[in-house]
Amino acid sequence: MTERPKGDARKPAEPAEPGGQVRFWCGESLRRALSDLDLDSVEGAFACRDGIDMTVPRLGHRTRMRLGVRCDDGRERTLFLKRYRREPFWWRVRRRLTYGRRRSPAGVEMDNIRAAVAAGLPTIIEAICGEQFDRWGASRSFIVVVAVPGEALEQSAEGFIARHVDDPDMLELFTARLAELVRRLHGAGYVHRDLYSSHVFLDETEDGFALHLIDLARMFAPRRRQFRWRVKDLAALKYSMPASWVGPCWQTFLRAYTPEADERVIGRWAKAVDDKVAYMSWRIGRRKRRLSRRGEAR
Repeated sequence: MTERPKGDARKPAEPAEPGGQVRFWCGESLRRALSDLDLDSVEGAFACRDGIDMTVPRLGHRTRMRLGVRCDDGRERTLFLKRYRREPFWWRVRRRLTYGRRRSPAGVEMDNIRAAVAAGLPTIIEAICGEQFDRWGASRSFIVVVAVPGEALEQSAEGFIARHVDDPDMLELFTARLAELVRRLHGAGYVHRDLYSSHVFLDETEDGFALHLIDLARMFAPRRRQFRWRVKDLAALKYSMPASWVGPCWQTFLRAYTPEADERVIGRWAKAVDDKVAYMSWRIGRRKRRLSRRGEAR
């Protein structure tokens, strides 16, 4: 597990420059390293060109970058810098309805990370964010997070399962821990809204393995229709996990996720998830066919 910052190393919000504010939630050595990279201000974060650009066209007003830093405590860290310019109007409306007034994308993710840690979830444990607001809301914001150890289940799950195909106890332990991760998230009142295998990391060590949850930008606490939102999370996970795990382990996962439920209740969850997975498959297939037709038209 990644070592948590100690004592009073996590700082409260403080002004970074006129019209902007930066909040630090990290150890002092990382804070000094970020200062050396000018990542302790909104202007500095948006001027940064020192990392590897990970932006893809569909991100629109958002950019992503990966950086490596060596702190004065001797530790090397991989960082991810996300930058947001002004969101489209309806995005801002939805953000206000979901999270309240004067909330930026980076600020929401920062608060979600801290809420997840408070709920006992294994996730990112060091981050900073900066925000600028004007009369129209958040004009610019950024967040820097320290990478969690391991590799996304999207890449690592199939190999892990293949290595332990003759070890049912290990597969059962993996399934139980994955179910516990999701159950703890939902038990704290939150849903992820992007709970694909790309957002759960598997860290294998000599002592075993650990799971970490990332990309909490859309996490929220639904006030209504909690069953629907939780089903969407479970469906995203089932849809994105390899068939070599889903086939033999999904029912075990559901029983671990709902440990006090009887078979009737588990069956209700299973049907709702399967219906959602079927809809996701149809929708994604339709999108691929549409893109294929556009490509042929060109």
